Amino acid sequence: MNGSHPTCPAPAPASKPMRVAFGEALIEFADAFPRMVVLDADCSSSTQTKLFAARHPDRFFNFGIAEANMVAAAAGMAAAGLIPVASSFAFLLALRAGDAVRSLVAYGGLNVKLVGGYAGLSDFADGASHQSVADLAVMTALPNMAVVVPSDLTETRLAVRAMLEREGPVYLRLSREAAGAVFGPAHPFEIGRGIVVREGADVTLAACGRGLLLALEAADELAGGGISARVLDLHTVKPLDAGAVEAAARETGAIVTVEEHNVIGGLGSAVSAAAAERYPVPVLRCGIPDRFGESGPYAEILARAGLSAGRIADLARRALALKRDPD
Repeated sequence: MNGSHPTCPAPAPASKPMRVAFGEALIEFADAFPRMVVLDADCSSSTQTKLFAARHPDRFFNFGIAEANMVAAAAGMAAAGLIPVASSFAFLLALRAGDAVRSLVAYGGLNVKLVGGYAGLSDFADGASHQSVADLAVMTALPNMAVVVPSDLTETRLAVRAMLEREGPVYLRLSREAAGAVFGPAHPFEIGRGIVVREGADVTLAACGRGLLLALEAADELAGGGISARVLDLHTVKPLDAGAVEAAARETGAIVTVEEHNVIGGLGSAVSAAAAERYPVPVLRCGIPDRFGESGPYAEILARAGLSAGRIADLARRALALKRDPD
């Protein structure tokens, strides 16, 4: 697929937590999808599925601290013709409930929507035990599973609708943190199709989730030094828009990936594989450097993990050097 889409910049509305945007979207689309039901594992105040529960108590089910049981029930509901949305913390869905996700949902290709909140390092206060640095690796490796990582409030809303419209398993990854809107309401969001947010000719910054905002900041920094950086929103890690990756490789000659996840097994790995198969160019990965997270202020632990606009810009310069002088 081609990644050159028109962008629709938003007028910078006030930010709010992505999880609230998710909860509001469930309410918004409830009438359009009457077969949708929502399941949670005793964390609906955190995930904000409580908003749906208050409006549609007959379509909400709390399973307590029993994530695998919740996913198993979701599989049964899907087999009976419902559209279950099963919500919990990202690491719990990917790992504690992993067997049910694999053996019941993915293996059966069932129409279950898994929503992993508090993803990446965004559960900053609870530290490594609750931070999810491997969920993309787990979910992308499962056959039949689509994996979506929205970057702002607009994409969160549109991703909820898109996953409800899509037949089959979907994993939607959400941050705990507040987000603004990079895109306006006419944003052409489609699962499996990347978006060129900013044109550039020298290097491509390919990002998902919070990484998109960091990539845009890095592009501004690079522009100050005369480097033209394309910014590519790859909100769908699987199915990856390999056509957009190929176009970026051919047209800019170097790529830096940005994700709030282990550099192994997530967006960076997917983009590297796509580039290697279609049009090999230098691909450098900005993400969590194969370690667990830690407690601390969110911005600080992101920076300590190497997720900052400055480091992205440095990697872009390194990628440029590799492109110009591969020796």
